[in-house]
Amino acid sequence: MSTTHNKGKTGRGLLLIAATLSFIAAFLHIAVIIGGGDWYRVFGAGEHMAQLAESGSLYPVGVTLLIASVLFVWGLYALSGAGVIGRLPWLKQGLIAITAVYLLRAIAGFTLPFVSLHPSVIQNSLTFWLVSSLVCLVYGLCYLFGSLKHWQHLGRVDPL
Repeated sequence: MSTTHNKGKTGRGLLLIAATLSFIAAFLHIAVIIGGGDWYRVFGAGEHMAQLAESGSLYPVGVTLLIASVLFVWGLYALSGAGVIGRLPWLKQGLIAITAVYLLRAIAGFTLPFVSLHPSVIQNSLTFWLVSSLVCLVYGLCYLFGSLKHWQHLGRVDPL
């Protein structure tokens, strides 16, 4: 087997892992909605979001559903990149953007708690920032290396 073919298989596998991870994250966001205020606290959404959820506000539900929807679409893009489902529009650009968001979130989470006193940063514990940033780093690296190793199999670049 050629080296190029092996890289494609490795990339496909990493994209399948990336898809699975994004779907798990989407599912966990849905579980947080169902779990209510305590789940918002456990998963680091902050006390304010937990209290809003407990008061029956639709705001935490809407925000969390939006995040879950985005994560689900990102999982679909990884599946598309792996060739499991049909080619989605802007596939290469989408995978680049998804990778960038995950990796930038990881970098931000590893730095912001040490340099910012903004309420949206300090509402969460250092443990939350470090664990969630490590998760984002792993997700981002799966998208990055999966996309790079499978790049030639992803098809054309859509015109801007």
